[in-house]
Amino acid sequence: MATHDESIHIKVDGGHIAGTVVTPGTLLPGVLFVHGWGGSQEQYLARAREVAALGCICLTFDLRGHAGTEPQRETVSRESNLCDVVAAYDVLARHPGVDRSAIAVVGSSYGGYLGAILTSMRPVRWLALRVPALYIDTGWEVPKLQLHKDQDLESYRRNFVEAADNRALRACAAFRGDVLLVESECDTVVPHPVIASYREACIQAASLTYRVIHGADHGLSQDSAQRAYTALLVNWLSEMVLGARQGGGTPPGPVSGSTVPEAPPMPG
Repeated sequence: MATHDESIHIKVDGGHIAGTVVTPGTLLPGVLFVHGWGGSQEQYLARAREVAALGCICLTFDLRGHAGTEPQRETVSRESNLCDVVAAYDVLARHPGVDRSAIAVVGSSYGGYLGAILTSMRPVRWLALRVPALYIDTGWEVPKLQLHKDQDLESYRRNFVEAADNRALRACAAFRGDVLLVESECDTVVPHPVIASYREACIQAASLTYRVIHGADHGLSQDSAQRAYTALLVNWLSEMVLGARQGGGTPPGPVSGSTVPEAPPMPG
């Protein structure tokens, strides 16, 4: 691998000594992981380590209303959580080792919904969506939990939604990068019409990879479903990220590692 040398001066005892910083000659892709509602960054750490081993810089984080800020669960809005995602993206993009033209966003359920919208606000090259949720565009600043009382989300998600009628789908319709879309066969929170709406919205994507994890529920509660999704994600990112950086590369086989269910049994 090519390297880059940078001469520096190191301050010591009122003077300077010479030094040289040797770094890789190329920047690395960045990967942002966005967990779902009721989840946490803990659910993506094992996968982030697998992806980092491919030669990427990964960032996981906790949305407000989760983990250490769980007391905010009752009041946090989609607007606030979208700000969280943008802030996390900006931290990743500012990392000195990250290639800002090669950033991937990986999101599940609510995190996939927010990640899709992020593509309309920041440059994203690769977008991986696992069972991305859909919400009606009204009520952006009301508490997210209130949406399940104010909006008939079950009915909304049982019908195909045109891209023009939903903010996340409009973002997907304008997205020109590569997309991975993953559906759970036995999902009762994000049923097939939602996945079909996302799939049809990605009309300008450079490529669209669509996969169904057979027998899987929304939160991937079975170990076999966890392993299947991890293998799907890592193989796809290997093909996309390493292929773009190196002009080729063979995707790895199924990976192992400790993972936990993506989300508890609660509305997405």
